[in-house]
Amino acid sequence: MKKFSTLISLFFLLFNGLFAQPKYEATDISVNQIGSLDSMNLAQIAKKITTVSADKEQQARAIFYWIANNIAIDPKATKSSDQRKSLPEDVIKLRRATPLGFAKLYQEMASICNIRCLVVDGFVRNSLDDLNSPADEVNHSWNVVQLGQSPESWYVVDATKASGNLDKKMALFTKNFTGQYFFAEKTLFHIDHFADNDAWQLGGVKSKKEFYNLPIIYSTAYHYGIKKPTPATGYIKTKTKNKVSWLLPMDKSGEVKEVSLLIGEGRKMQKPEPMNFTAGANAISFSYQFKKDDTHPVKILVDGKVILEYMVEVME
Repeated sequence: MKKFSTLISLFFLLFNGLFAQPKYEATDISVNQIGSLDSMNLAQIAKKITTVSADKEQQARAIFYWIANNIAIDPKATKSSDQRKSLPEDVIKLRRATPLGFAKLYQEMASICNIRCLVVDGFVRNSLDDLNSPADEVNHSWNVVQLGQSPESWYVVDATKASGNLDKKMALFTKNFTGQYFFAEKTLFHIDHFADNDAWQLGGVKSKKEFYNLPIIYSTAYHYGIKKPTPATGYIKTKTKNKVSWLLPMDKSGEVKEVSLLIGEGRKMQKPEPMNFTAGANAISFSYQFKKDDTHPVKILVDGKVILEYMVEVME
C-alpha cells in the first residue's frame, strides 16, 4: 500500500508541475504526502514539513513546496494591494494571501527552522498591458535565502508565482505549481523581477523603466534556462518587407523539439505557426516575416508551451 501511495504522489507531482526536478523529487513527494495540516498552527507546520530532511536546502524546498501547494493567491487583495491580512498567522488561517503574505509566511517558516531568509519587495510584469507602463508602487514580493557566507550563497525564491497565476483581470486564480521558482536561475529571475532595493537588483537591469520594456517571461522559460533573449525589448517595431530575428540563449537548447509563434489574441488569434529554427549548443534562433500591417501580440512557444511574449508593430 505504501509503494502504491508513493506512485500516486509521484504522478501528482509530474501532473501538477510543468517539469520534474530530480534533485527535489523525494522532498516534494514527502511533503505532498504530509498534506495540508489544517489542524496545526504555523510553527507546528514548519517543524512537521522540515522533518523530511536534515539538509537545509531540502528543508527550504519543503517550506516552498508546502506553501505553493497549500496557499492560494487572493485576487481581490492582490489587485487592490490590501495587505491587512498578510501576517503569517492570518495566511495560515485563510489559506490565501497577497504576494507579500506569501513572502512573509516563507520568511517566518524559514526562521523557525533556522534558515536565514529575507523578504524582497519589487515589481513584476503580468501581461503585455504592462509594457512601457511602470507601476507607481511595488506590486510583488519574494524571498532570498542564505545557505552560506559568500555573496553567491544567496538564492531567490518566489512561492507566489510557484503557486499558480491570476488571469489578466486579476479576478481568477488558477493553481499551477511550478517548482523552478525555487532557487531560480538568477539571470532569468532578475529580468522577470525588479527589486525595489538596489542591493537586490542583481540582473543587470539598470532602471524600472528599462525593466518594464522587457519581454514578458512565462514560467516555462525557467525549465529551459532561458537567459537574456534578443530582441531584448518587449515592444518590437518592424516593416512588412523585413524579418524579425530571435536568439534565445538557454541551457537546455538540446531538448527543444518544436518552436512556434502564436500571433494575435481573442478572435484574431491565429493557429500556432511552426518555425524553422536552429538549435546550437546553448541557444536557439529563428526568424519570421510579418506580412500584415498591424500591431500583434506574439507568444513564443517551445514544445507547445509559452515561454516569452512580445508586442510587434508592423508597418508597410
